[in-house]
Amino acid sequence: MNNAIGRFLALVIAFLMALPTSAGEGKPPTPDAIGKAQKLVRAYPDQLAGIEGNALVWKDGARMTIDDGNESKDFADLLKAPDIKDQFALPYTPGPSKAAPRENFDPGRFRNEAFFTKMYGDCSTGEAQKNLVEIDWLPRKGGGKLRVTTVNGIDRKLKAVSEELDALPHELTKYLVPSAGAYNCRKIAGMSARSMHSYGAAIDISADESDYWRWAKPDADGHYPYRNRIPFEIVRIFEKHGFIWGGKWYHYDTMHFEYRPELIDAHP
Repeated sequence: MNNAIGRFLALVIAFLMALPTSAGEGKPPTPDAIGKAQKLVRAYPDQLAGIEGNALVWKDGARMTIDDGNESKDFADLLKAPDIKDQFALPYTPGPSKAAPRENFDPGRFRNEAFFTKMYGDCSTGEAQKNLVEIDWLPRKGGGKLRVTTVNGIDRKLKAVSEELDALPHELTKYLVPSAGAYNCRKIAGMSARSMHSYGAAIDISADESDYWRWAKPDADGHYPYRNRIPFEIVRIFEKHGFIWGGKWYHYDTMHFEYRPELIDAHP
């Protein structure tokens, strides 16, 4: 009887070990993954409490898996379903760019939607809208008003950006006014994921003087030729205050800036 029970238990254990585990469950995060998560904790101190094992812990006790254990994601997978760690898969380098981005080099476009929805609220349920305020945008240049979020002090940071941009020479005004908007509860063009505009954490400057990969025609090999007309004087001011620029992406969007201090070490 004991032998029979032993064999039965051995079979049960073998069966359980063969079952797939939940993403990231039981797998300790690598030092690299922890280091990346720590950048988030430093960048968003009002939101995040710290790290416990493979979990990013929020101030309200909520937990999110840092590393889902899937190391085989291609570019499309990283766009659709990045984990917390994957958001850092491509390094964003502040400062002037020395060359056009290589194919599929889009630092900052891998966004864990659950992370940002938790932080800023879901616009489809009215949560994000509760945090919105109206700010003056480049008042000396007639920039009008923008609706942006107060979460992480983004309203204050964009006011500071506005003040510095307003002091730039008149010849740069055409790149800034009229703005193409900030808050907009919408999905990213061609994708199911929500845009950072849905949280009031992004702004588009003048579309008339900007370039966007979806407006371009690919070459014979299917590659999109890089284009940009935005002067770096403008980009520098945004980066100084924690905003990354879509002009540093292969899938370029040169009017687009979004608040991502964890990627450029511009901590509040």
